[in-house]
Amino acid sequence: MTEPSTQAADRGSGQQSQEADRLREILRAPGYLRVLVFAAFIGIPVSLIAFWFLVGLHELEHGLWVNLPHGLGWDAPPWWWPLPLLLVAGAVVGLVAGHLPGAGGHIPASGLHTGGTPPVTLPGVLLAAVASLPFGAVLGPEAPLIALGGGLALLFHGLTRAPSTPQSTALLGAAGAAAAIAAIFGNPLIAAVLLIEVAGVGGPQLFAVILPALVSSGVGALVFTGFGRWTGLETGNLSLQLSTPLPRLDAADVLWTIPVAVALAVLLHPMLRAARRLAVYVAGGVLSRTVLCAVAAGVCAAVYALITGRTPADVALSGQTTLGRLAADPHAWGVGTLIAVLLLKGAAYTLCLGSLRGGPVFPALFLGAAVGVLLAPLPGLGLVPAMAAGMAAATAATLRLPVSSVVLVVLLLGRSAMMPIVILAAVIAFAATELLPAGTAMPPAPGANQPTAEAGNSEAAGAP
Repeated sequence: MTEPSTQAADRGSGQQSQEADRLREILRAPGYLRVLVFAAFIGIPVSLIAFWFLVGLHELEHGLWVNLPHGLGWDAPPWWWPLPLLLVAGAVVGLVAGHLPGAGGHIPASGLHTGGTPPVTLPGVLLAAVASLPFGAVLGPEAPLIALGGGLALLFHGLTRAPSTPQSTALLGAAGAAAAIAAIFGNPLIAAVLLIEVAGVGGPQLFAVILPALVSSGVGALVFTGFGRWTGLETGNLSLQLSTPLPRLDAADVLWTIPVAVALAVLLHPMLRAARRLAVYVAGGVLSRTVLCAVAAGVCAAVYALITGRTPADVALSGQTTLGRLAADPHAWGVGTLIAVLLLKGAAYTLCLGSLRGGPVFPALFLGAAVGVLLAPLPGLGLVPAMAAGMAAATAATLRLPVSSVVLVVLLLGRSAMMPIVILAAVIAFAATELLPAGTAMPPAPGANQPTAEAGNSEAAGAP
């Protein structure tokens, strides 16, 4: 028994030594060092452009959903307000998807992707995002930001006329994406962790990809944070002001986390499969069917406003602002309202995932938090643990990125007291989702050539 164990240990030690030698070779290569230095520099312009992009989205959303209704004499948007806005969104996205290079970015139902975005596709990506997100799409800005950062990094590298290789292109695309994604999450750590899981690489390749991404996102976070304070402008805040202090976890919180996570995985999986089927449907008639799906999402928001008497913005938009209100005053949401927002926002989310352009993170966070508030009265289950478990489970089930989901929810809560619940919920939801039947294969975006590497990583990056 000793000899085989010794041989196994020797083989393991030899493999580790080879991996260390390979990593040392990568880090000492002049080309890689140039990429690392360039990554630090591109973090500055990419983060500034991402900052203004997010400011523009925030200001346009505020103007359409707050200032314009007030100017017309309403305290809140009337029930029909999402219908014309999402009609415009569907028409613009349909035109972009059918006529501009890159089709406005990848379809949200396919998950997150980090492949370098060709600079020629950036106008379509930005136009589709501006038409979707402030106009009421139930999607977040993270996917356009990843495309924006990766495309800008490649654009700046092309302007320098420096020689490029497939490896340097991939590294710079990841670095630019990290700098941009750090802007919305407000933390370079989540950008780095997210890219680790989305890229789907390991060993020395992992370090090779993540070091430029970490350098760029770190520099970008410094610029982004300082510039935001200097201008006083807002891009949206991803921190929750909870109505109660974080409690101590007990056995009941841990035990309830298991069925909550399984239930969210089981409930979200059909929604994501339906979104993929919708994407196939939309590909058969891009303009008309994109408009149809967008208006149907607007109908969901209008029906919610009619039956609850609340603002249709609870269902429309990403849910980032609404999540903050839910966390600050969960008791203002009755059981009927919570059920209505879960059903109708879930339906609108499915429609937007399959047709418009944006990211899947923020609506998933809101839906998980709403489920947590709804289930919090269960015996022994606290409000904050229920929300933490719901957000972690919903994010992991949607993105199929469990580590990123844990880091995101812990940073969102601001403390690590809920970390055991968050980890347990994310792992259980991820495992349950993996055991459920696979969904429909995604069609390529109209007019876009999907990189083969991305197709291989689509399941790891959130494709159900």
